[in-house]
Amino acid sequence: MPARATTRRRQLGATLRKLRARKGMTLEEAGLCVGVSKATVSRYETREGPVKWLVVEALCRAYDASDAEQNALVGLAKDARQQGWWRPFADSIPETMNLLLTLEDEAVREDHFSCVYVPGLLQTRSYSTALQQANEVRLAPTEIERLVDIHMRRQDILRRAAPPHLWAVLDESVIRRIVGSPAVMREQLSRLLEANESPHITLQVLPFSKGAHGAAMGSFLIIGGAEPSLDVVYVDYHTGSLFLEQESELERYRLAFDYLRAQALDMEASSALMQDVRKEL
Repeated sequence: MPARATTRRRQLGATLRKLRARKGMTLEEAGLCVGVSKATVSRYETREGPVKWLVVEALCRAYDASDAEQNALVGLAKDARQQGWWRPFADSIPETMNLLLTLEDEAVREDHFSCVYVPGLLQTRSYSTALQQANEVRLAPTEIERLVDIHMRRQDILRRAAPPHLWAVLDESVIRRIVGSPAVMREQLSRLLEANESPHITLQVLPFSKGAHGAAMGSFLIIGGAEPSLDVVYVDYHTGSLFLEQESELERYRLAFDYLRAQALDMEASSALMQDVRKEL
């Protein structure tokens, strides 16, 4: 995936490709209709580089797109380079985080499997701070505070009028690992219990008693777009991060997540286990 791809640009390319296929036109035929090269039409569809909204409008007419489709795509073309709230911090945070925040900004759902730590969207400030303090690369207190501020701001997507649906499967080790202190973990578990009451959040715990499971690849996140072709898998390794969008890769992780949530406790039993762990602290 291009490191600076935006969700809008990806959606624009995927939709233009579908409209052309619906019309039954080749790349060359589409280009001749609007006065651009075959390579230009291909570039618009493959989500690479900038776009001109007048060309998008012309393509929509060539494809007999409806008024609603044309207005939506022209809007995407005009907004394809729109920058999010995090851009003022872009020079001081990893490029992978820039891309994660870009994709997440317009996600309609997020499917998390966590085998070590609580997903960032559900972390309390104290828990997030404790994780930064445990980093093997020692950071100044001001730097830790800045990074935590960014992580907390990221959670604003859950407070939107129409937030993405977050489904998280947590390995039991996540709720038992004491991050920071017992007090920090009690607060974090309370946050998870509260989140599990939200209509747009589903939390399940995968208990130790289930033994081996189908996610030996470790923690991962499936960022769901407006349609399946826009989905992306995010895998965060100790030495870096991967963004996967090939259909074969997506299918592997979708199947793994389906398996995990089928193996995990249901929401009620998961909340009961988290309450028990909180009492033990």
